[in-house]
Order: sequence, then structure tokens, then C-alpha cells
Amino acid sequence: MTKIWNTSDIPDQSGRTAVVTGANSGIGLVTARELARRGARVILACRSETRGREAEATIRADVPDADVEFVRLDLADLSSVREFVSAVRAERLDLLINNAGVMALPYGTTADGFETQFGVNHLGHFALTGLLVPKLLNTPDARVVSVSSGLHVISNIDINDLNSERNYRRWVAYGRSKTANLLFVHELTRRLVTAGSGLVAAASHPGYAATNLQTAGVRMEGRTGAERAVELGNRVFAQSAETGALPTLYAATAPCVLPDSFTGPRFLGWRGGPGPSWRAKWTTNDVAGERLWTASEQLTGVTYAGLDTLGAGATGGGGA
Repeated sequence: MTKIWNTSDIPDQSGRTAVVTGANSGIGLVTARELARRGARVILACRSETRGREAEATIRADVPDADVEFVRLDLADLSSVREFVSAVRAERLDLLINNAGVMALPYGTTADGFETQFGVNHLGHFALTGLLVPKLLNTPDARVVSVSSGLHVISNIDINDLNSERNYRRWVAYGRSKTANLLFVHELTRRLVTAGSGLVAAASHPGYAATNLQTAGVRMEGRTGAERAVELGNRVFAQSAETGALPTLYAATAPCVLPDSFTGPRFLGWRGGPGPSWRAKWTTNDVAGERLWTASEQLTGVTYAGLDTLGAGATGGGGA
């Protein structure tokens, strides 16, 4: 029987620095804790200072010698993204884990006027990665891991309606934002290869893991019955956040992780140990990836120093 990869397989992370977004709860908290347990310095990038400080204390209680630091980051506000990057004083950055996200929220907009799910799940992380890419490029064996979802299959992006202004449907908008995560990894990989960089961009998803992500939307609307139903589903059907974090930890630390790979739970993409995950064909389309990249640059005002002009000269075409 094949051994299931688990946290004991994480290589020594001593001397490495990691940024984990959404590290205050769920798979983000587990990811940050296990990286710290293996010796990494971990920056907890969280929107709420209260919850970020609590996560900091929780990790230190479990890992007494943990080197963790909370730095505030609100991905729904590009000014906060820039402030976060200015506050990160680390000379090197080995791991950027783009984990934070929102799911199936009622229609809303970010501080910069973007539809909330697209703005937080994709544009905020696009800007964050772009502003941190100089540190990543200057750190040998660095990786960027973006947490997508098996629910990206709900919908491809609509390049002409990225902010879902024509007809907002919360689950379609969520699927689009998770497709955007995968297209981002695909296009970033293409540009890194063109630039001759060793930086690896990969993606992961947790399957169906019990976190507060599922209940946020119905709680915002005061739908108590729906919230209880979701909580029951989490208890009965979902795997734990501990197991849900394994694909992300694998993509971040396992040897020989391939660029543009997508790691998820092995059993039907739903639960179990990490392994290769199926992805929709539209998430590897070069033309779509380049168009989304260009639109993301225009919307955020962030370009990727050292990659933008090189990547623009790469050959386009349909993805495999």
C-alpha cells in the first residue's frame, strides 16, 4: 500500500521565510503552523489584527520555538497590499502561499470597486505576488502556491465581465475567481519559463475541508437555517482542516513539484492525501491566461518587475 504523504514528510525549512495569507484559521492556520514546526520563519498575513494575533499565540502554544509574525493584510484593499509589502522586511522570500479567500458571498465590492470574490481571491493575490516577485526571484528554490478549488469547474472566466456586473450569481462568481487562480499560475509559469527563472508557481486545493469559508456567506445574510445545514455538512462529510492543508503543504515543500501543477486530495478530488488533481481545460489556455494577466495589470496597476516584458514576447496559443 502506498504511503500517504503527511506533515512528517515536510523537509526541514530552517532558514526559509514564508508568507501565508489567511493564516488566522482553517487550512491557512494549519499550513503556517506546520511550516513553523519544520523551522520556517512564517509571516501571518491576515486582515483582522485580533484574529492574526490569536493565530500567532495559537501557533506558539503548539510550537514553542515557532518564529511567526503577524502583519496585517487586507486583500480587498490594494493600498493594504502595498502597505503589507512595505512592512515585510525579510531579505529573502522562499514561499508565498496565496491561501486566503472568500466563497459565495452576496454581491459586494472591494475598496477599489472590484466584485469581492474576484477582487479578493484573484486580484489581491495577483497584486501581492507581483509586488513580492523581486524577493522571490532573488531567492533560490522559491515557490508560489495559489490555493484554488475543485469548484473552478463551475465556470470559466468572462474576460468581458470580470467583475460579474451583468448578472451576479454568487457560485458562478466563485467558480470564475478559482479559475482565475489557476489561469494565473499557468500564465505566471509561462512567463517564468520565458525569463529562465527557477521560481516555481504551482496550485493546490483542499477538497471538501471543514473551515469557516463555507459559512461566511450565509452568515452575512443572516440565513440561520442554511448556516446550520452547512455546519452539519461539514461535520458529516468534510475532512478536517488538518487534512485539507496537506495538498498546499505538499505543493509548497515536496521535492520535484512541477511548475503549473495542481495538487488536491486523491479520492475523487474530495478527500484524502495529496496527489495530482484534474483541472478544466480552460485553465491551461495560453490566450486566456495572457488576457487575464493584461487585464489584472490594468485593474491593479501592478506589473511584474523582470517578467512583464519578457513574458509578453512568449508564443501564445491554445492550452493542452
